[in-house]
Amino acid sequence: MKYQKLSKEQLEELHVEFANFLASQKIDKTQWEEIKEKNPEMVEEEIQIFSDLIWEKVLENVQYIEHYSDDSLNLFKYGKNEIERIVVKVAKKDFSFLKKEDFNWFLDHTKDPAVSILKGKKKYSEERNSEIFDLIQKGGIITKGELFEAILKII
Repeated sequence: MKYQKLSKEQLEELHVEFANFLASQKIDKTQWEEIKEKNPEMVEEEIQIFSDLIWEKVLENVQYIEHYSDDSLNLFKYGKNEIERIVVKVAKKDFSFLKKEDFNWFLDHTKDPAVSILKGKKKYSEERNSEIFDLIQKGGIITKGELFEAILKII
């Protein structure tokens, strides 16, 4: 398995897509019920294959990810061949990007000397979708990129 198995809730949300996936393998509802009863290993294998297909589709469409921590804000833009990254740090005592009031202070004070913004690019060190998935697993949030593009304009 390349990614992570979808949860029961995710599979329930995607039941129509899963039924189509099974149909593409010439497995109808009756056959699926029989497989579930007699061959749990095959059920697990089919769910894993389906999960990977869904993750691939989602990851192919990701363009921006944001990752917040107490001491930094990391914004990523995923292109075809490289990743652009903006790192924001604020040198203020007890500042945390995870606190709403601190984050709002940053938005209002981007030119303050306590704010440092760095930008860089790099080629993918592994496959694009694997790198994106890894960051999501570490708490990255898929976004539409408004914050990335707004900060890019500032710098």
